Amino acid sequence: MTTPRTSTRRAPRGFTLIEMMLAIGVLALILTMLASSFSTIAHSKVHAEGRLMVDREGRALLWQLTKELRNAVQTPYTASNVALFGNGHMSNGAPVDTMTLSTFSGGHRKALTGMTPETIVTYNLNSNPDQPGWFILQRSQQSGLLTSTAAPQLTTLADNILSLHFRYFDGQKWGESWESSSLPQGRQLPVAVAIQIQMAAPGGQVMDFATQVTLPMAIQQW
Repeated sequence: MTTPRTSTRRAPRGFTLIEMMLAIGVLALILTMLASSFSTIAHSKVHAEGRLMVDREGRALLWQLTKELRNAVQTPYTASNVALFGNGHMSNGAPVDTMTLSTFSGGHRKALTGMTPETIVTYNLNSNPDQPGWFILQRSQQSGLLTSTAAPQLTTLADNILSLHFRYFDGQKWGESWESSSLPQGRQLPVAVAIQIQMAAPGGQVMDFATQVTLPMAIQQW
């Protein structure tokens, strides 16, 4: 009589608790590394976009200051209110200068015919109450032709200024201030103005902007 064979095949064995814990631990480690990488990339992207925005703001400030300085009023061909006052100040070891000038408003036309009215413009810094060490750059303007004391128009240009420095060249040397009212007629404007701006950027970085502007109306033949 033939004896039936006994099957030796074993039932499939599951994972042990230790194996499950090891697998979960490895998976958690991988997910943590991925999350950290994604967070770093996201922060880098945000900071890069913030620095790009600050770069645009700084270049726009230099462009606006350059346009207004190049159209500073001093001409013998039409009545003009010659004015350029630059005052140097320091705060926590950083220059926070102010400047007031008379310029042609609107399109800043250089032609002597069809000029728009003169405008008195002031650039001034005030402490930023929300960020110690930062300053708010404000631009105020009012008509230089009005006899009444109309309220000036005030515009905030930036709230992350760290320093603003103007230097004035009279044709021979550079100075830290300028007073047009104390100078003879026809020489009341500097030949050139150097502008240096420091702005705070994301990540605690500092961005520098600088330019040098020549004033076409600085020297007039009277």
